[in-house]
Amino acid sequence: MNYISDILYWISTGLLVPVIVLLILLFGRSLLLIGTFFGQYVALRKSEALLRGKLDALTRESLPAFAEALPEASQSLAVSYMRRIAQAQENPVKMQRLLADFEIAADKELSVSRTLTKMGPMLGLMGTLIPMGPALVGLAAGDIASMAYNMQVAFATTVVGLFASAVGFVTQQIRQRWYLQDMTDLEFLVGVIAEKPVER
Repeated sequence: MNYISDILYWISTGLLVPVIVLLILLFGRSLLLIGTFFGQYVALRKSEALLRGKLDALTRESLPAFAEALPEASQSLAVSYMRRIAQAQENPVKMQRLLADFEIAADKELSVSRTLTKMGPMLGLMGTLIPMGPALVGLAAGDIASMAYNMQVAFATTVVGLFASAVGFVTQQIRQRWYLQDMTDLEFLVGVIAEKPVER
């Protein structure tokens, strides 16, 4: 029984370094995500200021002018798909395909946030529990310095994991609302294109 317990102890302590490395990678990725999120927010505000009024007043007759007003260099995912849908307005099947492609692209954009949200607490908990074993051994042996070091590692990994998870959760919630609004706008655009011309 002691042999099996020793094996489990060696396995758990051996996982500490990979867990810490992964937490550092998650922390770096969460910082990059904050920068990307801010850039996306700025692009969204610019595109909304430019297109919101035109989109609300969009009709089939004003569609060519709306398509020309779409900026070519915009980094907004929705604007790029609006431009592609406007170019494919004679092909209803392709427009539906573009709507499906937008959903896939939006889901892919959210994958990083979802990963941080789920993996942050998992790795943080592992980084908390693994050093607790050596800390208890140090306490039993009267080695306070070793116990203090292991407890420091345990608390640090918890904080880093929760930080990465918080960044992922907040960005996921906000971006989901953005993409839902974008999807609504794209479906509205497709609906306007599909309208039959008014007979006079």
